[in-house]
Amino acid sequence: MTRSGMDEHVHPGEPKLPRRDWILLPILGILTMLVLAASVEGIAIGMFPQLGVGPAGEDCMVFSDPATGSRGIPNCKIWEKIPEGELTQYRFNGDGFRADEEFGPKTPGTYRIVMVGESVALGMRVPREKTFGALIPQELSQETGRKVELFNESFPFTKPEAVAQHFNRALKFDPDMVLWAINSTDVHWHAGWDGRILSFSDGKDSFLVRAMRRVKGAFATQSPMDVARYLFRHTRTATLLQHFIYSSPSQTVRAALATGSDEYTSDQTLKMKEALKAFDQSVASIAAQAQSAGVPLVVVMLPNHAEAAMISMDDLPPGVDPYRLDQDARSIVTSHGGIYLDIFPDARAHPDLVRGFFNAEGHPNPLGHAIFAEMITHELTGGAVPALQVNAHARSQMELRSAGR
Repeated sequence: MTRSGMDEHVHPGEPKLPRRDWILLPILGILTMLVLAASVEGIAIGMFPQLGVGPAGEDCMVFSDPATGSRGIPNCKIWEKIPEGELTQYRFNGDGFRADEEFGPKTPGTYRIVMVGESVALGMRVPREKTFGALIPQELSQETGRKVELFNESFPFTKPEAVAQHFNRALKFDPDMVLWAINSTDVHWHAGWDGRILSFSDGKDSFLVRAMRRVKGAFATQSPMDVARYLFRHTRTATLLQHFIYSSPSQTVRAALATGSDEYTSDQTLKMKEALKAFDQSVASIAAQAQSAGVPLVVVMLPNHAEAAMISMDDLPPGVDPYRLDQDARSIVTSHGGIYLDIFPDARAHPDLVRGFFNAEGHPNPLGHAIFAEMITHELTGGAVPALQVNAHARSQMELRSAGR
């Protein structure tokens, strides 16, 4: 005898479930899940408020001008607040660079640095006065006793090819040194990338219009499941989860390695060799232009969140080397006569660096920028650039003051 038959024998008068309940119960279940999801999203919005509908800084940026390359819209000013960050202003001067003042002639006795790079060097998601680009000249002036200024010409998605193509912009303002701040993507990114992937706007469309274009493009090129993942990644619930998950260095490393990227492997893959070859070509062009102008080229690689987490850990999976790409970049830069500031070993002595990033968004936060400024200043005054070198006694006094902070 089957179980259903036994049940009917024991409860012969039990009523059957009405047909409408077979419809109502799933609907109630779905509504319950929607209410729970909406509640979690509401809590996440309260914990991680955001100004407007997205990264408003993009409204002052043009990513693919064929004549000038990626640039800011001259004299444009706008505010932004990402969920994990604070209220941030993007203000671009008449030349289209993020600065509160115009870049003018150099006054006598001033040591001028022009910095190039991409979003990390620009200080995306961080108030300008808290970026390492703003902190370095202050610290250098204090340590060397010289007046030091830094013109920041960095811009998001400015890859090495673009830096080489528009390097004349860096030389235009009579620099005593060009500082090129790179990260692993500058080396690892495919050499043929030309910025068109971000050509959603000419600087006039609203962020909402650009966002709708992106969603429409996702539906046109991806599966429904991929679109669902794409949409979920842009919820505040996703920010909440990522913020707490990636606060753990081990989880950050695990997520980075799960992507299958070969930038952290000990052995070079064919893809990495091709990327390094393309990077070498860009460095050769940039270094030749700097040498022709008689200007020192100084390059520093900044660790990203995953690399900072790896450096902070004692035990890493076999075959993982967070220092390998830094060493490759050093070899390439110095082979072309450039000066390389190796701050990765210094990063090991900064256990707080792993907290110097927005966990979900990924860019360095104000703490990260302050640590970068300290490490770069330490290398610049340690003899890498003779004009900024500080004698051993004064250096030890500064290190004592720094340790006492």
